Amino acid sequence: MNGIADILRESSLKPAKSVPQPMWEVPGVEPDFDVIIIGGGVAGTVAAYQLSRAGHDVLLIERGQEPGSKNLSGGVLYCRVLQEIFPDFLQDAPVERKITRNQLMLLNGDSSVALDYRDARLADPVNAVTVLRAKLDPWLSGKCEEAGATVMPGVRVDSLIERDGQFVGVRSGDEELYSRVVIAADGVNSFLSRDAGLRGPEPKDNLAVGVKSVIGLDAGVIEERFRVNGGEGAAYAVVGDCTRGVAGGGFLYTNIDSVSAGVVLRLDDLERSGASSSQLHDHFLTHPTIAPFLAGGELMEYGCHLIAEGGVRMQHDLVRPGLLVIGDAAGFTLNTGFTVRGMDLATGSALAAAKVVDLALRSQDVGRGILDGYVSNCNDSFVGRDMSTYRNAPIFLKSPEMYGDIGRLAADILYRIYDLDMTPRKHLLPTMLSAMKSSKLSFPQLISIGLRAVRAL
Repeated sequence: MNGIADILRESSLKPAKSVPQPMWEVPGVEPDFDVIIIGGGVAGTVAAYQLSRAGHDVLLIERGQEPGSKNLSGGVLYCRVLQEIFPDFLQDAPVERKITRNQLMLLNGDSSVALDYRDARLADPVNAVTVLRAKLDPWLSGKCEEAGATVMPGVRVDSLIERDGQFVGVRSGDEELYSRVVIAADGVNSFLSRDAGLRGPEPKDNLAVGVKSVIGLDAGVIEERFRVNGGEGAAYAVVGDCTRGVAGGGFLYTNIDSVSAGVVLRLDDLERSGASSSQLHDHFLTHPTIAPFLAGGELMEYGCHLIAEGGVRMQHDLVRPGLLVIGDAAGFTLNTGFTVRGMDLATGSALAAAKVVDLALRSQDVGRGILDGYVSNCNDSFVGRDMSTYRNAPIFLKSPEMYGDIGRLAADILYRIYDLDMTPRKHLLPTMLSAMKSSKLSFPQLISIGLRAVRAL
């Protein structure tokens, strides 16, 4: 077997300044598996698939009765990274529609202003698809089993097992299972990260609550209402009256014969407002601008779920000897206002983790000297680079003006343009200045908002 330095060199990882003593054998511990992964979402299944294909003995534990049964998230999946893993992903996976139309909407009480972008280039090659996690996650877990992983659904992991400063397994009730490496992919709450002492309860300003309904509609009706054809689909990102001033936004995503619709609400702002997340969800779905898209539909699914919103502030303490934290558990989600990304970033983090775990197992050293390469791999990939590029987006999206004043000002300007009441018309600039006089926003405020948007987005 090659030495650690040789393996590091071959994998293009940078060796630590001083190579630590290998951590492998733990007295009194006989591993049942090479790797135990907790969480059957996108991150967990991708990591299990990659490590199983590399020839390792992998156990994937999922708390739900089957993968996807408890996952509410699922909407737009930016799928290029999954196509790298599964070349026939678009043909084989249970995708809904290919997104060729994106709309950004400022929603007011009785008006809306939208930027509507559609482009055939988004379909060739395919950039994004809509998915339903109740369908996608079982498909991914099936791929894991095909690759040789053991999938164990319906099991809740209560705690991690640590011996001599190294994580060596998991505990479920009175049962214990041991492994060389444990990967925590247990979602945004990541109770396992807390149990490991990596972090405490996540600050509320790093979290949001998503409330979502899946509304069943005939495929032809969806295509007519959202002006898409065949297997094409649309994604709407909405901000303003949909949340009644609470930081967050609304969304509409077209599936084959249903529409995913709901709101995402920043937890600290929601708590301060005293509003109910379910009431804001209902308000959005019944808004005069939104309701026609869903009219006559049948409620097929309803639920709520915590979402990571903190960006790079949540990427800390991701590695311990014998332990890695990936996906939502590591905070790999990104909301820029234009796009909301989680599944592609979770996939990227899983790939980075699998590469390093494979290296650690082959070198018989699961200490931090090698496992810390996971963080380096993430930082060097599109995952870390995008998280860094948009590191200020969560701060910008806290701006209260985004959730009312800007939308009303945009509507007032357009009203003055289109309301031909037989008074003499003005040029665009005087029209805009006239609207601003009745707005709560001053010109310096608008300049400040614009500059912050440029820096953040």
